[in-house]
Amino acid sequence: MKLDSITVRLLLAIAEEGSISRAAETCRLAVAAASRRLSELEAQLGVALFERKPHGVKLTVAGEQLLRHVHQIDSLVHRLRDDARALGRGSEGRVIIGAPKAAIMQFLGRDLANVQSRYPGIALKVVEENSKIIQQLLRDKVIDIGIYEQTLGFLNMPRHAYRNDHLALIHHPGFFQLGSGPVSIEQLMDLPIVCLGRGSAILAAVQRTYQLHGRHFQDDLTVSGFDTMLALVREGLGIGLIPPGVARRLDPAGELRQLELAGNWHQRHYVLSSVEGRAQRLALERVVDTLLHP
Repeated sequence: MKLDSITVRLLLAIAEEGSISRAAETCRLAVAAASRRLSELEAQLGVALFERKPHGVKLTVAGEQLLRHVHQIDSLVHRLRDDARALGRGSEGRVIIGAPKAAIMQFLGRDLANVQSRYPGIALKVVEENSKIIQQLLRDKVIDIGIYEQTLGFLNMPRHAYRNDHLALIHHPGFFQLGSGPVSIEQLMDLPIVCLGRGSAILAAVQRTYQLHGRHFQDDLTVSGFDTMLALVREGLGIGLIPPGVARRLDPAGELRQLELAGNWHQRHYVLSSVEGRAQRLALERVVDTLLHP
């Protein structure tokens, strides 16, 4: 099978762009050459990876299943290159850690500084994604260590308790007069919420809590990051749900107000999982031990 690095990048680009011509431009190939590479690969595999449409292409069921392996090949190529660079600089190993932004901002940044202090020869790379994607990256061995919120855990691998945090309500006092708190779930359900979007542990917690109270959460206003959330909260479009440690970093002047939430539905517990096989074993063990025992 002819599956070189150019074909790998081309397949990923076609899946992302939904167009062979746009993918060819991204990969700096002639459209005819890109189309020929795809057709030859499909002939070798014996399945169609993409369904040709009048205005582009769409992954077939077989294509969706095989694309996961293509992602793994692409990550291996990048890993080979980056590990070679790290070793060329005299590194003792390279470890890739994935975590949600809330964990990075509150805990992981400080913990990784501790790792670098203890083991300056280990090269580190941080991948920021939500808890669901972090586990997918762990499963596919794209990352070596994953930190994720345990209620979203679906991986069948050992988990170690890492850190805890909780959510608080944040709002602009010029738009919402909410007293001094704590805010009950009944009060919360009457307020417009600017929430992190699909795949986030916060959205899952809100949806789960609403369902337990016989309500459906209308996620009409979802965002991809805490900074965007606070930008909309500042304009009075709704209240936000955010870990206090993150809010302090993103709102250092205290323009917005924080209120505690009643009950325990907003408590969050991060766990750590690791996978062997890509990173040098001793380097991986040292980073995991330092993260769990700072």
